Amino acid sequence: MTIYLYDSRGNAVGYVSGKYIHAMNGSAIGQINGSHVHKLSGPYVGELYRDMVVNMHLGNFGNIGNPGNPGNAGNPGNPGNRGAVTYGYPDVFQELLL
Repeated sequence: MTIYLYDSRGNAVGYVSGKYIHAMNGSAIGQINGSHVHKLSGPYVGELYRDMVVNMHLGNFGNIGNPGNPGNAGNPGNPGNRGAVTYGYPDVFQELLL
């Protein structure tokens, strides 16, 4: 079962495969360490909360380093829009793409 990630507008923007976050085109863009989300290159971005990457204002969990590129996991298909949700925290998924 694919675990999709959404932005605050409800659009599917990525998905989780193992300990990695992939963009919808399959390219690896992030890594997960517990609930902490880091760019693939290592810097901390935010927290994985429900089905979003958000800034919970917990501080900076540093740089965990680049684990290497796990490759392209492929396009899982688009589940469509699930509706706008914010969970009370700012959406920071786009920081993975910078």
